Amino acid sequence: MRILGPTVATALLAALTACGQQSAPGNEPTLPESPTTEIATAVECTADDITVEGEAATKPKVTLPDTCSPPTKLLSKDLTPGSGAEAEQGDTVLAHYHLTTWSNRQVLDNSWDRGEPFPVANLGNARVIDGWNEGLVGIKQGARRLLVVPPDKGYGPGGNGVAPDETLVFVIDAVAVTDDSGKS
Repeated sequence: MRILGPTVATALLAALTACGQQSAPGNEPTLPESPTTEIATAVECTADDITVEGEAATKPKVTLPDTCSPPTKLLSKDLTPGSGAEAEQGDTVLAHYHLTTWSNRQVLDNSWDRGEPFPVANLGNARVIDGWNEGLVGIKQGARRLLVVPPDKGYGPGGNGVAPDETLVFVIDAVAVTDDSGKS
C-alpha cells in the first residue's frame, strides 16, 4: 500500500504540471475582446432600423440604432406616400428636410426651423449631394422620404461642414414637385 501512495502522488503531480504548461508562442487560441459588439456592428443597418417620429409636414424626430453599422449604400424609404406629381430627372422638388449625422446622432440642420423649404432645381444634376440627386427621383408631392446617404454619395473625405466620411440621415418632405414647364 505504501508503494501505491507515492506512485499516485507522482502521477497526480505530473498531470497538474502538464495542465499548467503553455503552448508554443504563436499557437495560443485567441478570442476577440468583445465578440458580441463586433458581430452586432458588423451588420449594416437598414432603413427599417431607423425610427422616425412625426407626421409629414411637421418637424420629425429621428432615432438611430447603435446595434448595427451605418449602411454603405444609399437607402431610400417612403414613410408617407405622396399623392401629387412624381419627381423625374430635370424636375424641381421643393423640400423640407431634417439632417442627422450618424457618427454623433445629432441634428445638424433642418429647414423646419427656418420655416422655408429648400428648392432642388434640375433634379439629377442639381447642385446638391449625389444622395439627393439619386434619392429624390420618384418622390411624389406630399410624400415623406427617409434617405440614408453613405459618405461616397454625401460629402466624402472632405466633410464640407460635417465630419469626414460621415453617413447622413435625411427625412425629406416633398412640398411641391414641378416639371420643366413649371406645371405642378
